[in-house]
Amino acid sequence: MKKPSVVHSRARVTLRNEAKRKGRHTGTGKRRGTANARLPFKVMWMRRIRVLRRLLKKMRDSKKIDKHIYHSLYMLAKGNQFKNKRVLIETIHTMKAAKAQEKLLADQASARKGRAKARLARKAARSTKKEGDEPDDN
Repeated sequence: MKKPSVVHSRARVTLRNEAKRKGRHTGTGKRRGTANARLPFKVMWMRRIRVLRRLLKKMRDSKKIDKHIYHSLYMLAKGNQFKNKRVLIETIHTMKAAKAQEKLLADQASARKGRAKARLARKAARSTKKEGDEPDDN
C-alpha cells in the first residue's frame, strides 16, 4: 500500500509575510542584521541624491531657477546639506526670495542714482545759464 504524499503547506508563511508587510514581527527583538545590513546607507543615499538631483534638473529646465542657483544647490546636495526634498524646496524658495530682494534693491539704487545725476545736470545747466545772463560790473 502506497503512503499518501506529505503536504507541506505555505499557508502559514503567506499569513506571516502579509503581517510583516503591515509591519508586524519586525521589532528590535526580531532583528539579526545591523541597520546597514538591513537597508544599506548607500542605497538610502542613492535614493535621496537621485530625488534631489531630479528636482534640481526639473526646476532648471522649467526656468524656475537659473544655472547659478542650480550649481550652488547641486554642490550643497552633494555635500549632504539637504535631509530630504522638502528641505531643498524650502532652500530654493529662500534663495529665490533673497535674489528677488537683491534685484529690487539694485533697481531702486540705480533709479536713485539716475535721479541724482539728472538733478545735478539740471543744477549745472541752471548755474551756467545764470552766469551767461548776468552782466559784468567790471
